[in-house]
Amino acid sequence: MHTLHRIAPLRALVADWHRAGLRVALVPTMGNLHRGHLVLVREALARADRVVTSVFVNPLQFGPAEDFDSYPRTLRRDGGLLADAGNHALFAPPETEVYPHGRDDCTMVEVPWLSDQLCGASRPGHFRGVATVVAKLFNMVQPDLAVFGEKDFQQLLVIRRMTADLDLPVEIVGVPTVREPDGLALSSRNAYLTPDERATAPRLHQVLQHAAAALRGGEAPADVERDALRELTAGGLIPDYVSVRRRADLAPPDGPADGALVVLAAARLGAARLIDNLSVDAADVRA
Repeated sequence: MHTLHRIAPLRALVADWHRAGLRVALVPTMGNLHRGHLVLVREALARADRVVTSVFVNPLQFGPAEDFDSYPRTLRRDGGLLADAGNHALFAPPETEVYPHGRDDCTMVEVPWLSDQLCGASRPGHFRGVATVVAKLFNMVQPDLAVFGEKDFQQLLVIRRMTADLDLPVEIVGVPTVREPDGLALSSRNAYLTPDERATAPRLHQVLQHAAAALRGGEAPADVERDALRELTAGGLIPDYVSVRRRADLAPPDGPADGALVVLAAARLGAARLIDNLSVDAADVRA
């Protein structure tokens, strides 16, 4: 596996692959890899001839009081996991390579509306940072496709919209959320949970399952959201939001049968902020 830290040799490697007629995939990550990331890599390997996985803890997507400084950085371990998975290139640039003029004086990419709600409302500027770094990674790597997890569903839609609006020739592939046996969505930040908190954390997925069942039964989205917030609080979590949206564009639905829906939630548990979502097919919703 190639390990690269600079853009020029990365581009040269990918250009060689493209000249050979090979299809190239990108898996963007912030490192501290877990089984969910490796599922993304395997999906990329199934769809492309060569896979580049990036590891970069992006400062632009962290708020002033968030965990940028303490975010786990485990590059040597990550490299071993990627090599074992059959990944072809690890791109781990320093911040000066990604933002040569500094993080406060760089061109930004912003997707309006989609970025300002849900997680964007409680984390102002977060999705601007995500869109900016992903656009830059697409230009650095020049992949044919890029693979993202559906756990970060709002992020996935922001990236899809950004890619379409900027006419970037990259296919965006979403991969279903990878979970622990008790339903907890895999996340690097799960490491922040204490043993007691880890026992409580699956409650988020359970509440989403109840909400999805209520939507399928024909309950109004507003009632579903209200009940889910109460359940989260009663279960020991501090909810940020629970919201029922149209899966295609995150617009609020006009009713429970307004196309395919997704119920999204974020909640705090100790030092961790947990996010998750479940989709509800329109055909399953009782009119």
